[in-house]
Amino acid sequence: MKKNDTCILTIHGYTAEGMGVGRTDQGMAVFVPGAARGDRLEVLLVKVLKNYAFGKILQILEPSPHRIEADCPHFGKCGGCDFRHLTYEEELWLKARRVHDALTRIGGFDLPVPEICGSPEVLRYRNKGQFPVGRNDTGTVYGFFRSRSHQLIPLSDCKLQSAESCALAQAVCRWADEMKVAPYDEQKHAGILRHIYVRQGRAGLHLTLVVRRDSLPGADDLVDTCREAVPALCGIVVNVNPDPGNRVLGRACRTLWGDGRLEDDLMGNTFRLSPLSFYQVNHAQTENLYACAAAWAAPDKDTEALDLYCGVGTITLTLAGRCKTVVGVEIVPAAIEDAKENAARNGIENARFLCADAGTAAAKMADEGFRPGVIVVDPPRKGLDEAAVKALCDMGPERIVYVSCDCASLARDAKMLFEQGGYRPTRVQAFDMFPRTANVETVVLLSREMPDDTIDIGLELDELDITATEPKAT
Repeated sequence: MKKNDTCILTIHGYTAEGMGVGRTDQGMAVFVPGAARGDRLEVLLVKVLKNYAFGKILQILEPSPHRIEADCPHFGKCGGCDFRHLTYEEELWLKARRVHDALTRIGGFDLPVPEICGSPEVLRYRNKGQFPVGRNDTGTVYGFFRSRSHQLIPLSDCKLQSAESCALAQAVCRWADEMKVAPYDEQKHAGILRHIYVRQGRAGLHLTLVVRRDSLPGADDLVDTCREAVPALCGIVVNVNPDPGNRVLGRACRTLWGDGRLEDDLMGNTFRLSPLSFYQVNHAQTENLYACAAAWAAPDKDTEALDLYCGVGTITLTLAGRCKTVVGVEIVPAAIEDAKENAARNGIENARFLCADAGTAAAKMADEGFRPGVIVVDPPRKGLDEAAVKALCDMGPERIVYVSCDCASLARDAKMLFEQGGYRPTRVQAFDMFPRTANVETVVLLSREMPDDTIDIGLELDELDITATEPKAT
């Protein structure tokens, strides 16, 4: 088989990135974007390597029963979604198996396929949008990049975002045209407006403009245009990122109008969030996720707890009401400032926060003899570093609750925690935090004890005091 050959494939599964997988008559695996399990396809081979190839659908000969008509004209071009061609039930099926495959193949654990908690909302569930900005024949536009490129696909609407978020982005584009504020050109490192960053919470919507330099003509016009478009707007912040490269946010922020931070309620607590602070994007599903993590941490009034990668303190403050003391660690200074204020705002006095690298802080606390009964970790996509794994094992908690947005790094870290500290998964639960994308969130309880040498996969939602909601499919 060589490039530009065609073949007939039946799709039997999916890659971790969500591409369909089929095999040629010669047995070569072919990865096909936009395919569905059960499809019979005519495929053009666009790249052929030694043991596998990548293909492009030329014709759907027999559609899968799991295939549906995509409900977005940008699907297949914009890189925001992966699964608008699949039923939601099929999407949940493949995500549960993705978690299983990672934990068995990478982690080496003998596990059944875990349960997955579907998202209460599938459409417009995101409370955050970061839109790159460009210009075409119509003027300034916002959108998302085409998959695996920096080619901007202009949008007028996005079914992952709220209608208000899209209306706010459109208003910024109109203002940019009127004030002749040039979009950023990453090739020339020129222009001003880089990203439109919108967050939504209980207090309304919050806008951050990411700019190359802090020089915005017509600032009053920007405020008026945006407030007219979205009356629920509660604040506008300017974030300055002068550096070339792919990093979205710079380090410096200033409030242009209104409140410099967004306010929201989560797990019975009120949180204020700076633009630089991490916050989960699917509010309803986050409540399910954190309820699971807190229940599996199972602290009591005599327990000292540690929350690594604590962000603005969402999990930390959830644990605080259940344990003696809890320490939250986060490397982002703005997030730690938010976390301390959030604890005070909610009247929580048994939580303290450290601004430090998680691995370094954990190692220092282990050396000082800190021995928490439970540790919760919610690291970024890359997972734990070796220092953090060693420190967790040195502290020797009864339980480690690992919250992960990447099941491959989760499986790798779980294997290291088992090999170095004897911890292995005793409970696993997947959550669809990001419907219509290939991402999946997972909570794993790791313990040194294996009652009856069994592994309990999943949970009953009623035992976590969660209101189970049937997923809303498109």
